[in-house]
Order: sequence, then structure tokens, then C-alpha cells
Amino acid sequence: MPYLDDQTSSLYARDVGTQLTPNATQRTTLIVAGCYVIVIAILWHVPVLSWIIYPFKLLTVGFHEMSHAIAGILTCATIHSVELDPDEGGETRMSGGVPWITLPAGYLGSSLIGACLIACGFNTNASKIACLALGVFFLFTLWWARRNWLTWILILGMSGLIVLFWLVADSVALRFFILFVGVMSDLYVLWDVIDDTIARKVNSSDASAFARICGCFPSQVWGVIWLVVAFMFFAAGIIVGLVAFKESSSEQSSASAHFLPAPGSSGTMASVPLPDVLVMIVAALSWKMLW
Repeated sequence: MPYLDDQTSSLYARDVGTQLTPNATQRTTLIVAGCYVIVIAILWHVPVLSWIIYPFKLLTVGFHEMSHAIAGILTCATIHSVELDPDEGGETRMSGGVPWITLPAGYLGSSLIGACLIACGFNTNASKIACLALGVFFLFTLWWARRNWLTWILILGMSGLIVLFWLVADSVALRFFILFVGVMSDLYVLWDVIDDTIARKVNSSDASAFARICGCFPSQVWGVIWLVVAFMFFAAGIIVGLVAFKESSSEQSSASAHFLPAPGSSGTMASVPLPDVLVMIVAALSWKMLW
């Protein structure tokens, strides 16, 4: 077993403390994320105002269903369709696969996606990369849900918002948009798990189906376990953002100007403005999937 003397242990603890201490830019990000939590909680429980975040609820349902589908692919399942409905529900139809993996993948996968987006929300260039990943995610979703009109409206709307925020203030707005989607996704998982498995038992929920297959614990216990894991993902997203992205706002702005810059920015001539390219690619692929 390696031996660490007191001085080495003190230096290690000090280094960890330094890495986790937010700088001014990170403090702003944390404050904005906290405001997101409060605003989402208020909008969520006010019937009239809840329509403001309705599209983002559907987006998180899409994350949930696509997590089922990805887990199905990884366990050799055949994905027949992915569907979203206006009542904030969804369904992934597949045959084969390993239910022990595909059933919990919905909640755990969407909370992991939310955590990754939260981490990327600490940095502008990381947010751009996250948008590229979301673009791939959207294309797979459209392929499996190509006959579902609600999915088309949702994804086209979200793609439009991504392009819009990419163009605003050297993509700074994009960073806070990705942060919002990440916070929304994780909060939706937390509240959905509590509502479906802990506060009340829904026999058609993933936890109930998993409990019937497993047999060792009731659905409420699995709900608590998944809730703890979702909290851990949420915290991990914040910790990774604090440790990995220590650049100040000015440093991020300078780096962003030379990495996939928005048209008209100072770095446009040095790199290809990607939003226009993304629009053309998505449009071409969407046309092929429709016909």
C-alpha cells in the first residue's frame, strides 16, 4: 500500500480544494443554475405558466426514450419505434435486448445526459461540442420516430433555438441554454422518479416493470436507488464543470472565436461557421428520412 506523509496529504487536500473552489465565471454559472432550479420548480407547479417549459419537458422525455433505445442497441435489441405524446409520455418499442439494462436506462441515461450538459454548460466551446452531440441524438430520434409529428415539431424547434443561441453574443447564450437543458433534464428525472415510484406507485412505470423482473425489491425501493444515482449524476456534472473548466469569461470568449465561430464573429475567417452547415445537413437528412 502506498504511503502518504502528512505534508503530501495536506498538499493533495489543498489541491482538491483549489480545484473545487469556483472562480468568478463559475460562480456566475452556479448562480444561474440555481436560478434555473427555482424558476423551473415554480413553472412546473403553476398550471398556466407550466406551458412555458412544456417543450423542454418533452425534450427530457425524448432523452428518456432514447436512453432506452441506446441501451437496447447495446444489448442487441431491435428498435421498432420511439414515440412521444402530448401528455408528456413516451414509448420505446423494441424486441430482444436485456431488460435488466434497458428498463433502468431511461431514468439513469437521461440523468447522465443532463449531467453531461450541466458540465458542458460551464464552458462555451464545450457547449458547442454538446450541441453537435445533440444533433446526432436528434437525427437518431427522427429516424426511429419519423412518423411521430410531435417529435418533428419538438426537434425542429430545439434545433432552431440552438442555431439562434449559437449566433448570439459569440455563443455565450448557447452555454446558458445548454446549462438550462441539463438542469431541466436532471430535475425532470428526479421529480418523475419520485412521482412514479415513491410518492405513488404506477404499475406501468419502468420501476414497476423492473421490480416484476427482478423480484427482490418492490418498485419503491428501486425508485429510491435510481433517485440516489440521479442525484449523484447531478452532483457529478457540477463537480466536473468546476474542475475541468476554469477559464474566465474573456478566455472563453477568445477561445470560442476560433472554435466553430458564429458567422460575423472575429474568428469566422479562421474557421468554418458551423451553424449554417448544421442546418443544411439536418435539412438534407430529414428530407431523406421523410421520403
